[in-house]
Order: sequence, then structure tokens, then C-alpha cells
Amino acid sequence: MRLGVFVGCFFVIWGLVHFGVLPAGLGDSNLLWVLLLAIVVSAPLSFVLLRKQRDAMSERIADRVDSAKARLESNRNQEDGLTQ
Repeated sequence: MRLGVFVGCFFVIWGLVHFGVLPAGLGDSNLLWVLLLAIVVSAPLSFVLLRKQRDAMSERIADRVDSAKARLESNRNQEDGLTQ
């Protein structure tokens, strides 16, 4: 999804530079200028636009970590029970 936001920003900025709304780069650096602007613009946009997906992913990861900890604790308790 982040890549999609970046590609969208790239094409919008490229269009704005092509039509003269934004200044072009110096000499042959036009593509580099558009890439840098797209990175700068897409970073905060993806932070805001992808918040729900980021929160959902962090909940899934936290659940997996909690279940892994529970399995490890269960295994540790079984081992302690066998050695006593």
C-alpha cells in the first residue's frame, strides 16, 4: 500500500512538473527531483492514510507474540513438572 501511495504521488508530482506548476530540476536532474519530492510527500500521506492498516497489523503481531509467550510458558511448566 505504501508503494501505491508513493507511485501515486510520483505521477501527480511528475504531472505538476511537466505542466510547469512545480519547478523542474536543474539540467538532467528532473527525474531525481520528482523522486525526492514524491518521497517527501508520500511519507506523511502514508502515515495518515494507512493508520488503520498499521493498527490492525500491530494488533495481529501483538496477538501472535502473546500466544507464542503462552506456548513457551506452557512448555516450560511441562518441563518443570517432568524434572521434579
